[in-house]
Amino acid sequence: MKTETLQPPESTDTVDSTSPSSRHPGAPSRPLIHLKNILVPLDFSETSLKSLQYAVPLARQFGAKVTLLHVLNASAHFKDADYLAYLEQEHLAVIEKQLDEMIPAGLPVETAVRQSFASEAILEAAREIEADLIITTTHGYTGLKHLFMGSTAENVVRRAPCPVLVLHQDEHDFVDPLPA
Repeated sequence: MKTETLQPPESTDTVDSTSPSSRHPGAPSRPLIHLKNILVPLDFSETSLKSLQYAVPLARQFGAKVTLLHVLNASAHFKDADYLAYLEQEHLAVIEKQLDEMIPAGLPVETAVRQSFASEAILEAAREIEADLIITTTHGYTGLKHLFMGSTAENVVRRAPCPVLVLHQDEHDFVDPLPA
């Protein structure tokens, strides 16, 4: 068996000595990751708010727009348009105001409220906005709770049209919390 040492390919890009990439020899001078649209589904639980902790610095770093999505659970008794019409407009306004207030000033943000099954609404929104990244959380249900409730995050990961960053409630973080 032959063992080889892999070497990175020689870069033909010129490196600006003032750019962050100059700290890494051979790193290209242009960004390799392009994020324009980040989708963040929120249910207003403490766990789901962790998504913002990651979305805000990523959006700032890449100049991306953040779309906050709140999904009202689908009901077997109402069709989509009927259910939204049934809800008081004041209730929808409160939800939209909550979403609007969640992102610090200076970031391009859109908000959306949908009535559907959570994973379906997330996937539909991701396609519509041509999301480059979905940042979501999981409650970490196991056993019977997982069997009966399903896993929205799992369903999104399997069917998403873009990468998905899934955050767990009790994991260590690599970003600082947002200021209150």
